[in-house]
Amino acid sequence: MGWVNLAMVKILQTTLGIEDKRKAMLILVAMLLFTAFYTTISGLWGVLVTDLFQFVLKMGMVILLAILAVNAVGGIDALKTKIAAMDVVSGQAGSRLAFFPDTDTAWMPLITLFVYLGVSWWSTWYPGAEPGGGGYVAQRIFSAKDERHGLLATLWFNIAHYALRPWPWILTALATLVLYPNLADKESGYIRALMDPNVFPTYLRGFMLAAFAAAYMSTIGTQLNWGASYVINDFYRRFVATDKRERHYVIASQVVTMLIMVISLVITFYLESIRSAWTLLLVTGAGTGTVLLLRWFWWRINAWSEISAMIVAATVSLMLQLVFKWDSARPRDFAYLMLVTVGITTVGWLVTTFLTKPEPHDTLVAFYRKVHPDGPGWKRIASEAGVDHPHAGGIGAQLLNWVLGCVLIYASLFGIGKLVMKEWGTALLFIGAALIAGLLISRNLARTDWREPVRHDLQN
Repeated sequence: MGWVNLAMVKILQTTLGIEDKRKAMLILVAMLLFTAFYTTISGLWGVLVTDLFQFVLKMGMVILLAILAVNAVGGIDALKTKIAAMDVVSGQAGSRLAFFPDTDTAWMPLITLFVYLGVSWWSTWYPGAEPGGGGYVAQRIFSAKDERHGLLATLWFNIAHYALRPWPWILTALATLVLYPNLADKESGYIRALMDPNVFPTYLRGFMLAAFAAAYMSTIGTQLNWGASYVINDFYRRFVATDKRERHYVIASQVVTMLIMVISLVITFYLESIRSAWTLLLVTGAGTGTVLLLRWFWWRINAWSEISAMIVAATVSLMLQLVFKWDSARPRDFAYLMLVTVGITTVGWLVTTFLTKPEPHDTLVAFYRKVHPDGPGWKRIASEAGVDHPHAGGIGAQLLNWVLGCVLIYASLFGIGKLVMKEWGTALLFIGAALIAGLLISRNLARTDWREPVRHDLQN
């Protein structure tokens, strides 16, 4: 929340011409108080309803800015021509329009590219994209009508988030390279385009600022609700006040929501760099992804497995940075930092798992009856739970849907990009692959029985 606050502070400073960070933070406090207010009184329902309107507003405005920025350059064809010319003049390896960069360059060594494509996605905890699912995804699934609706909503989120949403940002970024070639701070190009009357009409500026506010409030509202649920449900209700009335916990959650808001403001005041906070979060979560994934496939993983993974990951990554001076801002250092942290963390949590007792038998059985995870890692508990799982295909069908889901997302991502870049033949191939993957997923889901599992051993 601290670095999300800082991002909004910088946007306010740039768009409103406020040099003093403290003055911008006063405006931020007002926005944060309003967000905390409706999150506190409405809970998860309020977060989800406001998210719908905030999503439409912010997506509409960023798409509009992308269109206007590309038009200011002269259209897609002119943008491609001018970017290619810039590549030739700069003498840099590879093209800015290529997906795969030239490997073993200073800014993208081969080892770094390997880490991004082959390691980060499954090994690193990151808010909103946790391997094995996390608070953001669970928050949305819990609010769905049933399990099927939760699955379909999650599939839509992945398509919208990973395939559709990146392109307005990418197009605007490319346009700013042409419009402002001598810009020292490339990261400020987006706001520069927004504030340029030759690109974005002045009368729409307020709507764009509202879109930024919507994006900010959407993220903060989710964080406040999610954070309060952790503190109350996973700590306070379990270990501090175990036998209070529901009203007591509701009031306690409202108090915690406000406390989280205050703490985030304090952190924001002392943060100077969004990038440094982002990188710190990324590298300190390296290695925790394996335990977060495997907990769904192996009954032996316990609470200490996850706790040890978090402690070891943070300790190793911080030691490598502070003691050995590995700089996560340097691509090669970042890659080795990730690999070493992931390796040591994985060994650490595996050793901890075998040295500690498994979760109580009754807890495992109750968990299986409620969640019914698939796979050989739960075979023993499944037999003891006495549950006939109605889902067709078992773990094999789920893994197939996972592969098809990856094809659907990536093919949609590149298909949309090729359509935007007017590469019609390649676009048709990607869109066709996405449609085929989507149809196969739909067919597989249609075969799934969404009824609750049948327990045949009621005595247990």
